Amino acid sequence: MTDTARESKQLLHLVFGGELVSLDSTEFKDTSKIDVVGIFPNYATAHTAWKSKAQATVDNAQMRYFIVHLHRFLDPT
Repeated sequence: MTDTARESKQLLHLVFGGELVSLDSTEFKDTSKIDVVGIFPNYATAHTAWKSKAQATVDNAQMRYFIVHLHRFLDPT
């Protein structure tokens, strides 16, 4: 695979978040209130969405957003 083809390869990323039970865990207080921001075609756009949500909720210390590399689950090689 050429570098150009590799750069344009779709690498899906999921951005989601919510309020955590405590600062030292990743357990959500209420899973029904998890905010699924979306699925993005590459890390750069996922990071932009994550950063926007994280900055918008900065006043709530227990609110956390995450980026999941979905492409790793779809193509484990």
